[in-house]
Amino acid sequence: MSTTTMLMLETYPKSINLDRAKLAAAIDTLNACAQACTACADACLSEDMVAELAKCVRTNLDCADICTTTSRVLSRHTGYDANLSRSLLEACATACRSCTDECARHADMHEHCRVCADACRACERACRDLLATMS
Repeated sequence: MSTTTMLMLETYPKSINLDRAKLAAAIDTLNACAQACTACADACLSEDMVAELAKCVRTNLDCADICTTTSRVLSRHTGYDANLSRSLLEACATACRSCTDECARHADMHEHCRVCADACRACERACRDLLATMS
């Protein structure tokens, strides 16, 4: 099944210096992770023990912002800067790892944290997979 991301990459009129399938998978995973992190932060704010979840909210929002920015930069190919893309993917993998760790601390009590940790784990893997293909 082709996603909109893959369809857009297939219609790009010039060459792309990355594996289009891995790039599409990374962009889709980044967007899913950003959504999960945003929703988890919101759910944390609705919990009775919100004060104990302050770090989780912060980590979620940071991860969501980094994922969104990385997705947007990876979606642009004109004037491509591999160094910038690599740096963003590395930062994103780090943010996802931090968010995975923080959400995992609360996953037994809050299902939204478990779901978010899974999304962050998948996103970190997608970032690292794409990084491995970059020269």
